Amino acid sequence: MAHVVYLVGDDISTDVIYPGRYMATVLPTETPQFAFVDDAAFNGKLKNKQVPPGSIIVAGQNFGCGSSREQAVSTLKGHELVIIARSVARIFMQNAVNLGLRLVVAPGITAAVGDELTIEDDRVVNTTSGAVFPIERLPRARQAIVDAGGLIAYTRKRLMGTPAA
Repeated sequence: MAHVVYLVGDDISTDVIYPGRYMATVLPTETPQFAFVDDAAFNGKLKNKQVPPGSIIVAGQNFGCGSSREQAVSTLKGHELVIIARSVARIFMQNAVNLGLRLVVAPGITAAVGDELTIEDDRVVNTTSGAVFPIERLPRARQAIVDAGGLIAYTRKRLMGTPAA
């Protein structure tokens, strides 16, 4: 079980997640410092390690829209955040799979900051409110990439002869 630490609405663009003015910094080890940087309070909690790995951001429709900016995913992955969204922009979803960001699409999700959520195979359970939300599962091949930690880790495992799911 993990707690919701941040709520965002519909149409959250990659520029909100990782502003373009920081594109000179693209290394995955450096991008996390700019996660939601325009929200100083939340960004400060992330930078000061006050948000535990596995914490959840709940988003509305079309999360990650706007550009193919991979850094928007790496900034979230760097904090090991989990994203649960009503829907996700196509390119953001592919970048999330490629980088191994845990992202769940639950079209009816509602939650409040502080709620405790459990992600199961086919649903998200809000243990605080008792509500249950069906999820749209990733195709098995894409989920195997996420589970491996991203496309590079998945490919490395495949090349080394480790069976993939």
